[in-house]
Amino acid sequence: MANILQSNAWADFQRNLGHRVFQASGDGWRYLAILEGGRLGRYLYCPYGPEAGTPQAFEEALEHLVRTAREERCWFVRVEPVDAAVTDGLETPEASLRRRGLRPAPRQVQPGHTQVIDLTQDEDAILKDMKSTNRNLHRNIAKKGVTFTASTDPGDVDVLLGFLDATAERKDFTRQQDAYLREAARTLMPLDAAVLYVARLDGRPIGASLVYDSDDTRTYAHAAMDFEHRKLSAGIPMVVRMVLDARQKGLRRFDLFGTAPEGAGPEHAWHGFTKFKKSFGGRPEAYPGTWDLPVSRSRYAAYTGLRAARETAASARRELPGAPGRLRAALARRRDG
Repeated sequence: MANILQSNAWADFQRNLGHRVFQASGDGWRYLAILEGGRLGRYLYCPYGPEAGTPQAFEEALEHLVRTAREERCWFVRVEPVDAAVTDGLETPEASLRRRGLRPAPRQVQPGHTQVIDLTQDEDAILKDMKSTNRNLHRNIAKKGVTFTASTDPGDVDVLLGFLDATAERKDFTRQQDAYLREAARTLMPLDAAVLYVARLDGRPIGASLVYDSDDTRTYAHAAMDFEHRKLSAGIPMVVRMVLDARQKGLRRFDLFGTAPEGAGPEHAWHGFTKFKKSFGGRPEAYPGTWDLPVSRSRYAAYTGLRAARETAASARRELPGAPGRLRAALARRRDG
């Protein structure tokens, strides 16, 4: 698996956002890590990494990350070993990580569960694995005047931004910032690592989606549709188009990026998206999640304590009677910044 979050293209994107990025490799391992943090402490974040072919290679990658973290005066290293052999099979990945001194992070950053479609199948097999409703919408949506286009013009991302803004306003959630998505398009599209899909009704945009491409995987990243035309369900055939285009491009996997685990309730962050994403077929994948490796135990303890206190205060503010949704969103953006 070639992970977009561990790619050279993603490193370029992060540097263009103004972040310091560290990349290293050795015998059977490699990583991309980003310097994160602020008043609550500095740390190296390795999104969906490091990558390692054996448990020994994973340990070497961790050792290199820790050395780099010390040089940069970081308090800890944050990893998400999606494509790493962390265990030899004699223990669970979680037990193996704990044995190495890692601890579950206070929050999960990237999704720990997802749904992946195998693009090495022929097109009929891919469609057959989807719900019949999805197949029918894919085959008949053009009769309703809906078309789809794929763009690698960075300026076209503004179509998506408009729909994201309207959706965030309607559903009261904090979306990814415009500057982030514009830079993603500006950096990744010329590198063949991002594509914008736009759904149009009789030529007028009614929805858009931005996907990220690595050497073998397309990742379904950002999407929003016009509420006024929701009965068309154009978002479903747009995903089907993105899946089939990825297969045509020669990619091997389509990552629907983020589902709730089996049995999870509405409190799970990805619960509301899971039924939709699983309707496209594929298979579930589960990862160990987000883990922290302290470089300084005392400073890491201070970090977790300060973070817990901040979240308690934030929770109390959210519970204030009559607090408007936009104020809560503004507070969330300020905390994240």
